[in-house]
Amino acid sequence: MSFHLFLLSILLTTSALAETLTLDTIPDRVRSGHPDLQAARLRITEAQARQLASGRLANPSVGVEFQPESKVSPRTSSVALEQNFPVTHRLRLEKQLTSQLVKAAELEVLDVERRLIAEAQSLAINALALGQHLTIHQQQGKLAADLVAFTEARTKAGEISPLDASQARVDARRLDLESRQLTAQKTLLLSQLKPLIGLPPAASLTLSGNLPSPDLPPKRDWQSRPDFQLAQTQEQTAATETALAKSNRWQDLSAGLFAAREQQDVTGQGTQRTGFVGFRLSIPLPFWDRNQGQIAEKTAAAERARLETAALASHISHEAATARQDMASQLALITETRDHLLPLISEQTNALEKAYQAGQTDLLALLRAREQQLEAESSLLDSLRDFHLARIRHETALGTPSTSDKNP
Repeated sequence: MSFHLFLLSILLTTSALAETLTLDTIPDRVRSGHPDLQAARLRITEAQARQLASGRLANPSVGVEFQPESKVSPRTSSVALEQNFPVTHRLRLEKQLTSQLVKAAELEVLDVERRLIAEAQSLAINALALGQHLTIHQQQGKLAADLVAFTEARTKAGEISPLDASQARVDARRLDLESRQLTAQKTLLLSQLKPLIGLPPAASLTLSGNLPSPDLPPKRDWQSRPDFQLAQTQEQTAATETALAKSNRWQDLSAGLFAAREQQDVTGQGTQRTGFVGFRLSIPLPFWDRNQGQIAEKTAAAERARLETAALASHISHEAATARQDMASQLALITETRDHLLPLISEQTNALEKAYQAGQTDLLALLRAREQQLEAESSLLDSLRDFHLARIRHETALGTPSTSDKNP
């Protein structure tokens, strides 16, 4: 009984470490499983914690004094309460600044998500393309194996040269080695994808489905891209910091209340007691330090942030336009290869296969035709892969990573 439980635990552990994904489910798996994102989200919590402590008055202070009686001065006890108040709108600016920093932290996390999802989707597309390449090679390998059997039978019958059978075996061996190379490359890509979705190295990862059919997406604005919004937020933050530096030219004034009680023994008059209550106000004057250095620094930083935002906008627009142009070019290649070139090659290959079986052509012509068909099918897959890689770059440039659910 214990042995069966042991086997069951092994099966459950193995199944827990096995996962099957599609191209559409990768974004959510990156968001939920990538360890860097889990750590990056704590930056939002840190910024929110700083926001709680911002925009508040400094704590008041209480002072107590005691002076013993002497021959020339009475015994004095006093209590004072003081509070600092800003003479500018510094507290409102501090609250506004921390609110902008919270928004910046949220946008930083979204931008990290955008880049990690694009990386994971690119790996998945390459892996799916290799899987479809492998399927084509396996189909060609089956045809090569059938050709080997056919040539060996004809060779034993003395109808063709033994060289044809040897050449057929060489071609079949070549296809088998290429299939093994494709399998190794796909395994490497899946290993690189695992950490992006939070899977351990020992876990089994399978990608299901094929590359979606190519279709140009509709044009969209890129102003919602997280790093562009982050640049705009940083520009606003720099402007707030400039205003805060200007408000700091005036230091806080100090206002307070104090109360004192005096007592002194007078010869012949007994003990005399007096007391008073007063108000104290202290206003700092900006004669020597007007915070010019920090104001100049923050002004320059605000201008730099404005120029960086404009530069990023130009970069994003060019990036999106280039990716869309690449998609259009790959789509034209896909259409030409799929609708015109492949039908011609397939027709020619079928004709050569019948001619070879009838002894009307040589083996090399047939092998060359099959090689051309394999190259054309591989070229079509490469164009489809490059189209979707360009689509990911386009969607990443727009800040909207997504996938199509259409399959060829």
